[in-house]
Amino acid sequence: MDSILQCQNLTKHYGSTCGLNDLTLDIPRGRIIGLLGPNGSGKTTFIKLCTGLLVPTSGTLTIGGHPIGTETKKIVSYLPEHTYINNWMHVKEILEFFSDFYKDFNIDKARDMLQNLQIGLDDKLKNMSKGTKEKVQLILVMSREADLYLLDEPIGGVDPAARDYIIKTILTNYQEKASIILSTHLISEIESILDEAILIKQGNLILHDSVDEIREKKGVSLDALFREEFKC
Repeated sequence: MDSILQCQNLTKHYGSTCGLNDLTLDIPRGRIIGLLGPNGSGKTTFIKLCTGLLVPTSGTLTIGGHPIGTETKKIVSYLPEHTYINNWMHVKEILEFFSDFYKDFNIDKARDMLQNLQIGLDDKLKNMSKGTKEKVQLILVMSREADLYLLDEPIGGVDPAARDYIIKTILTNYQEKASIILSTHLISEIESILDEAILIKQGNLILHDSVDEIREKKGVSLDALFREEFKC
């Protein structure tokens, strides 16, 4: 199967602290992958290395066959854990910004999804609730026709109804040949949509396999395995 992401011995140190240790992965296209681990396990470090926001201490990382840089930014759509859009912006300004910045941004798709949520083009971000802001950011990210979607804790800190909307939006809007890497510690909420799971602990890879294989080999659900591994 064609790979979208490959890393070999990927390592990131923050001074004397190891954020990610000797990680080797091969991520195929057309898959939804859970990047799973407790807070501080290295999930965000890995995602930021993939986006170019961090530079590895050692090892190699390519996306779509390209080293991290200008070419990978064209094919990666990234949802950070925290709000990053300026509060003073109106929705229409945000859409124009994304349309100018990303050639693969489907503005009509974004408008349709916003309309379905009854979010107007003249609405200002600062007047929205936290949950609505997060939905707007997700819509922007999933309206790109990217090869790889990197979603950092998209369901953390939102109510169950918002989680349902987020999961539905992810499932119905990514490209068929694209892959999604979804970081979370809320396994039970997303286990049913995952094709593969990557478990990391203190920066080390614990497991990478298909969810079906994990259930067959371990004889338990992914959520139960996670709870046992991390005693939560």
